[in-house]
Amino acid sequence: MSALTPGAVLAQPAAPAAERPAPDCALVRVALPPELSGWSNRSLAPAAKDRAGLGRAVLTVGQAVDATLRRTADVRYLLRPEKPGGSVSYGGLFTFTVKQPGLYRVALGSGAWIDLLRDGKAVASTAHGHGPECSGVRKMVDFPLTPGRHVLQLAANGAESLPVMIARLP
Repeated sequence: MSALTPGAVLAQPAAPAAERPAPDCALVRVALPPELSGWSNRSLAPAAKDRAGLGRAVLTVGQAVDATLRRTADVRYLLRPEKPGGSVSYGGLFTFTVKQPGLYRVALGSGAWIDLLRDGKAVASTAHGHGPECSGVRKMVDFPLTPGRHVLQLAANGAESLPVMIARLP
């Protein structure tokens, strides 16, 4: 056992994240990466409940929306989600067009389930993460996409509204 010299201070381990006070996000301004710069300028976008409604539920890459979702029981997914959610959850469908091949990020304001489809088949994701604290971006999932029409299926959301953005990564 070593002796302490007079005036020595014992280092305290950092408090675990669960013990640290959460920042007051009303007082914090977060800089988002350039590809998510449109996150705070959202418009309303109602989700489709089935294939027939996809023509009116269109997202634009690089533009964020506040998606209005449907009760899970009312949604007819093109491919059954791995986690569809329960009877009190919300979901919906959107379509979007990719013009250039590359890596694309789906950013959400909650932990809702994401399925991304191309030609009726699920596209495998390559990365998952969270947005910066206080940004409002709760979940980010990356997908390698090719040019053409894609479908975004959202499931298992706890609320009827959900911030959503699809961005092309540099």
